Formats: sequence, structure tokens, C-alpha cells
Amino acid sequence: MYTVHRSKQNPILSPDTTNAHEAYAAFNASPIKIGTRTHILYRAQTTPERFENTNFSLSTIYKAVSTNGADYKNRQVFIEPTEAWERYGCEDPRVTKLGKTYYTFYTALSTFPFGARGIKVAVALSDDLETVREKHLVTPFNAKAMALFPEKINGKYTVILSAHTDEPPSKIAIAQFSKEEDMWSEKFWNTWHDKIDDHLITDLKRKPTDQIEVGSTPIKTKHGWLIIYSHIQNYYSEEKIFGIEAVLLDLKDPQKVIARTKGPLLVPEEHYEIYGTVPKTIFPSGALIEDETLYIFYGATDTTTAVAYVNVDDLLQTMLDHPSKKILRLPSNPILSPTKEKWEDRAVFNPAAIDLDGKIHILYRAWSMDNTSTVGYASSKNGTKIDERLPYPIYTPRESFESKNIPNGNSGCEDARIVEIGDRLYITYTAYNGTDAPAVALSSISTEDFLNHDWEWTKPVLISPEGIDDKDSCIMPFTKNGKNLMIHRIDHNIVASYIDLKNPKRVKEYTPILTPRPGMWDSKKVGLSCPPIKTKQGWLMLYHGISDDGIYRTSALMLDLKDPMIVTARMTDHLFEPIEQYELIGEINNVVFPCGAVVRGDNIFIYYGGADKVSCFAKIKLSEVLKALST
Repeated sequence: MYTVHRSKQNPILSPDTTNAHEAYAAFNASPIKIGTRTHILYRAQTTPERFENTNFSLSTIYKAVSTNGADYKNRQVFIEPTEAWERYGCEDPRVTKLGKTYYTFYTALSTFPFGARGIKVAVALSDDLETVREKHLVTPFNAKAMALFPEKINGKYTVILSAHTDEPPSKIAIAQFSKEEDMWSEKFWNTWHDKIDDHLITDLKRKPTDQIEVGSTPIKTKHGWLIIYSHIQNYYSEEKIFGIEAVLLDLKDPQKVIARTKGPLLVPEEHYEIYGTVPKTIFPSGALIEDETLYIFYGATDTTTAVAYVNVDDLLQTMLDHPSKKILRLPSNPILSPTKEKWEDRAVFNPAAIDLDGKIHILYRAWSMDNTSTVGYASSKNGTKIDERLPYPIYTPRESFESKNIPNGNSGCEDARIVEIGDRLYITYTAYNGTDAPAVALSSISTEDFLNHDWEWTKPVLISPEGIDDKDSCIMPFTKNGKNLMIHRIDHNIVASYIDLKNPKRVKEYTPILTPRPGMWDSKKVGLSCPPIKTKQGWLMLYHGISDDGIYRTSALMLDLKDPMIVTARMTDHLFEPIEQYELIGEINNVVFPCGAVVRGDNIFIYYGGADKVSCFAKIKLSEVLKALST
């Protein structure tokens, strides 16, 4: 489990309108530590001007320095076009120190208008990162984003590079040199290029329609060489999705992939990543590790430089051993299956849960063969062994908005969540009559009546906006101006509203608090799973996400303690996904869908539906989830 956080200082570098060289853009920074200071080399770009019947903007490579990793000062030119092979610009540096020399590989532009034959890699050598001692054109073919490993591998200088990025499909490859001058030897590169397929790092693209490019200089870890790279989905379409991913390469054989992330670490979400010169674009350009934190430097919309960070051990462990293994499923799952009773003979799933009076009370969705949903009841003292299960539903459709309008059509009370506020229990559920839009309904019962099995529920009322498909709701024990916060889902987003529990009515206003992330595991839809759990760190909320291929997964986020409409942390990967047969095959395949969570000790007991058929149990350490979400 891991969470990638964006720096609150983002963007850390923006165009300097007082300097013509970088008045238009300052992005794609490569960091390197020298003593206690962080130095960055970055691409500075002039405001486009009319040149040869088109707009031209000159790129140079600037440098800046920071003492705190956030404020970069002393911005000045480091590499500027002086040679014919870079006359139209120097772009996107990657800097590495090996021995006593700083090697900065960069993109050199020799033709205009820009085209593949004039886009190649060059290198600048420096003894102090203050002045350039010498420069050389490196590749005789189209290439970008070359980076030198910070130590020799098997006695050889080693680089990773992106070949043919401007005449795709692009390729990421490894090259090794016996001596320094081979790095810019045309003879070496021509021989190497003749057998380029022998040098490739394979299996980084997820689909043939994707594009990949080297991002950071390699970082050595005990598990392998960590490289942050660009993975662009749907590259050949108008629906490109720029993502930042990570791969671990073997320490002795860097062509060998040890592990990689299952999806993006980042996709464009923030305003500075969406609005700019090239909208919805993020591009990794550097990384460094300090203490236990990996800092990822990236360009945002080809305009500014931003930084994100993640606990490096959490990231590496997740890459090597997916967090689904941290989720412990009950070996005897499912804990509830359909019975012969007509009201629950098709499916019993999506259970809510609450811990009261020494028992965990489970309220599950019971589905009959005539497609009516009601709420069944079971309880467990230890959370896993069902001690009591009632032979009748404890909550049934009573109003027109949840009663069947079409014979054998879907209707009823679906996917309940339950919370205790004061001396009452409030249940929210999806009410559906088969013709009107699904809506959130609210009912309550005294805690005493509930524990005594006196099912005196109040008359249900609809509380979601009229005429809008709304589901996945709960009431939170958080108030503002006398009203309680309500979490619910509208369209594909998780939203929040305030509601007066003394006089509940349909809300008219709502605020989006979580949206899908294109290109990630929750790219299609997100919704509340379990009512948020109050911790010292914030309100811990489990949520479900649906990917473009229709797989339901579960993850976690943190809401601000004082304003739960604010998401303070959102886990990058998921907690668990369908892997067991009872999660893969059912009424709807490939579904894990929690509606209830209970904390006992340091364990979160998660009650979830498997494939819309059965009710299941899993647990995970609370401390591990909180650590993954910590900032």
C-alpha cells in the first residue's frame, strides 16, 4: 500500500516573466544533491515568436538551487545552444555524477520545423556543475531522455534511453560502454542501433497503442535500479492519458525487469496539471531519495515544475508484493450465502456492519428470485463466526419509491449503511421501484429497539436530489450548523451534502469530494464503501472504484477531521481486488463491494459482497492503512 502525495508548494518552479529565456515555461527538472543543497537542471523556454512562417520558442537548460527542497533560487543558464546540432534548442536534461564528472544528457534540436531526424541526444560534461567543460552529440538517430547510471555496471558505463520517440513506436533500451568517449562515438551507436532489439527493456507497454519514455535518472536500491518513467495511454488518439509509473531493474542486468507498478503513480488531476501550454500533461524528469522518501520531479502541462513524494519502502514493497496479500480473507469465506427462504434465495451480499453491545451486527442485502431486495440480519461476537441469523428480513419496502412497479423487475432496499448518532441508528440505502431513478432513502431506529430486535423503523424518506441517480450513501456523526454531513454518489463521483436529521428532506446542493482518475484502477466510477471511521489522523473512508474494464476494487482515503469535505490523502493503489472464485463469479463478476467496516484493536474488519452473490469477511491492520495514508 502506498500513497503518492503532491507537494503543497506545487508548482515549485514557474516561468519567470522578467527573464526572456524562461518567460514562457520552466519545466522537466532533473535534481541532484550536492551536500545539503538540491540542485535542479530544467528546461527554460522563451515566449513563442513568429519564425519561418510558424511559431518558434527556444529552449535552454537552466539551473537553480534550494536549501529546503521547495524554494529554488539563483536561476541561471547552464547549457545553451552553441553547436550546429543544437542550434534550435536544448531540452529536458538528466544529470548524473559518476566519479568526479557531472554528465548531463539532454535533447538537442538541429532542425526546424522540429522533426525526428533533428531530435537527438547530446551530453554536457562538467567538473563542478557550474560550467560546462565539453559537449558532444551522442546519438546519430532519433532519441530522447537518456540518463546515465550513477555507477558502472559490470565495469561499464551504462545508460538508459528512449529511442525513436518521435517516430513511434518508442523503445526504452540499455547501452553500455567500455570507455567514456564511446558514449558519443557514432561508430559505437551505429553498431548498437543495428541490433537495437537486443538491447530493449521489454514489457513496459501495456498496450501497443501506448507510448513510453525514460523519466528519471536511475536510483540504486537494495531491490534493484528504480526508474520513474512516462507511460502514455492511447497515444495515437485524442484521448491520451499521461501517467507516471515506476519500474525496478536488476542490479547486474538492467535489461531485466524485477517489478513494476500495476498502474500510474500519478495522472493529471490538479489545475496546474490540466491547464497550461499542453493541457492534461505530466511528464517525469527526475527523482531522488532522502531518508525514507522518494521525491518525483515532473513537468506539468509543459509549463511548470512540480514535485510528488511517496514512502519509498511502501512503494517498493507494493511493487514486489502486492498489498492484496496484506488483506486477510477468511479461509471459510463466504460467511453468508443464499438460503432456501424465498426472500433471500438468489443472493445475500453487500453487508453493512456495526459493533454494539459486544456483537458485530450485520445488515445484508437479501435478493429474491423475483428481484426484490430487502435487508437481512446476522450477528457475530468474534466478527467471523455467525452466531445468529434471522429467518426473516428486518427491513422491507414500504413506500412507493421502493415498491415494485414492473413484475419481476428490480426493486426494493439495496446496499444499506448504518451508523450510530446519539441513541439512534440511522440507515441509508438505495431505494428503487424499477421506473424512477435510484435514490437514497433514510430511516432510523433507537439503539435499544435495535438490540432488542424490535424493528420499529421510522417511516423512510428520500434525501437525495430529485430525479438524479444517487447511491452509496451514509450519514456521518459530523455536524455543521446543526446539520449532519451526508456522503453519497451522483453520476460517477462521491459527493457530500448537509442534512437536517430532525427534518430530513431531499437535498438540492452537493459538493464533489472525489472523482475517478483516468487511466488508473478507479478510472470509470467511484463510490462510498463504508461509513468513515474517525481516527486521530482524520476520517478514514473505504471506497470502491471501477476500472474501464468493469472490475470493482476497494481502496482508502482520508478526510479532514474538521472539514470532511476535504480529502487530505488518497491511496494510489487499491487495498484489494477480486481474486477468489466467490469474488470473480456471481451475479456480477469481478466484484468486491464493502458496505461495512468495524475496528477492533488494530484490525479493520471489512464486510463485503463478493460478485453480488455472497457476503464475505476480510481484515487488515489499521496501523498499516494509516501509515500508507500519512503525509
